[in-house]
This record gives sequence, structure tokens and C-alpha cells, in this order.
Amino acid sequence: MDEQILKGRHRYNNVFLIGRTEGLRAIIKQLRKSDAPFLYLPDQDFGRNDSIFVNFFGIPTATITGLSRIAGMTKAKVIPAIPTRNADNTVTLRFYPAWENFPSDDVVADTQRMNDFIEARARENPEQYFWLHKRFKTRPEGEQGFY
Repeated sequence: MDEQILKGRHRYNNVFLIGRTEGLRAIIKQLRKSDAPFLYLPDQDFGRNDSIFVNFFGIPTATITGLSRIAGMTKAKVIPAIPTRNADNTVTLRFYPAWENFPSDDVVADTQRMNDFIEARARENPEQYFWLHKRFKTRPEGEQGFY
């Protein structure tokens, strides 16, 4: 399946898919050898590994810290982009200004900043957010499950 997706995406650009099981090292290696844009989807619940609990819609949510770590290790600019599905089945990608002072020295604050940005975009266009993803699956120790 990954091979088919990669083949389809290579029709337009030189695309590299890095699976989450390949880890941060594969991402850093690719970023250092290529000047291609790097697209990162941070709003998924990958469990406790490499996650911290920061708020998302006022709920403590397991959130990966990779964006702050990757930006810090590579000195990459973070330019948020939000896709919008259009009525004609196309997608428009809206780019926002590069974040200033990111990453900071506080990975928790950086991760909260990321969640706040995603939450604000979801509030602007709730029909565009992928609500089917179980974003609140992993709970803090001792807290009852959401689903």
C-alpha cells in the first residue's frame, strides 16, 4: 500500500514517505540531505511514546513532541499549513506565516502552541477537521477512557 501511495505522489514531486515506525532519526537524516518541504501531521494519538499531555479543546491530550524537537535539531522554519477539502474533491492547502521564536527552550509550551493552533483552525472550520480520529484515546494515568 505504501508503495502505491509513494508511486502516485512521485508523479508530481520528489516525495519521501517516512513511516512513524522509522522514528525521528529517519526524519532528521532526510531533512539534512534534502531541501524539499517536510510535511508533518502531528495531531494524532500515537500513545505514550514520545508524547506529553497538553490541552486540546480543554482536554489533556497525548501529543507528540516531534515538531519542537525536529525544528530544534534542524533549525527548520515551521510554516503551518491546513488543508481544506473542496466540493469538487480537490484540496486547497493554506499556508500560514512561519512561527517566530519556535522552537523555544520549553517543549511543553511548544507542543501546547501547536495544539492551540490546530484547535483554532478546527474551530474556524469544524467540518474540515478529521473528527473520526480518536484524538483522546490515550489518557493520563488513572483517568477513565474516552471511548
